[in-house]
Amino acid sequence: MSIQTIRLFGDPVLTTPAIPVVDFDKELRQLVADLTETMLAAPGAGLAAPQIGVGLRVFTFWVDDVVGHLINPSLELGDEQQDGPEGCLSLPDLTFDTKRSLRVVAKGQNMYGEPVLIEGTELLARAIQHETDHLDGIIFIDRLDTEGRKAAMKVIRETEWFGAPTAQIKLSPHSITPGLG
Repeated sequence: MSIQTIRLFGDPVLTTPAIPVVDFDKELRQLVADLTETMLAAPGAGLAAPQIGVGLRVFTFWVDDVVGHLINPSLELGDEQQDGPEGCLSLPDLTFDTKRSLRVVAKGQNMYGEPVLIEGTELLARAIQHETDHLDGIIFIDRLDTEGRKAAMKVIRETEWFGAPTAQIKLSPHSITPGLG
């Protein structure tokens, strides 16, 4: 396991949709371990593979002292909404009020390819939606209304990290299925 560099807002990997995982192998288990260690060290409530430069549909989460991961997620969102502060390790030290579904049912796989079902509310629901957005190339400020996004961008442009050089995207050792991505 090793702590990885977290990509910052502006890095193109953060707005590029990730591809589904097809190989549940040792390299994938290492990716989950690296994501988990990096997330815990940051610390954060979640971390998606694109945030460390890997374009695969994998994320980890750490909510209410529960650490987990989900691969190739699909979400069913509840109708009731929550509105509250949300942050992102790729936008350090910033939070903006963001609307999310209060409840989520997430289906996917674990690092061995076995089916996983996660039901969550409040912070867990927010974290799962946030990390799944990363896998779709969506950053949470994209969820803000026009005025909120404009205000967020003003704050982001004033940070010391905005405009920092971006790193190269890591190539995955996994095969890519033609037609996907």
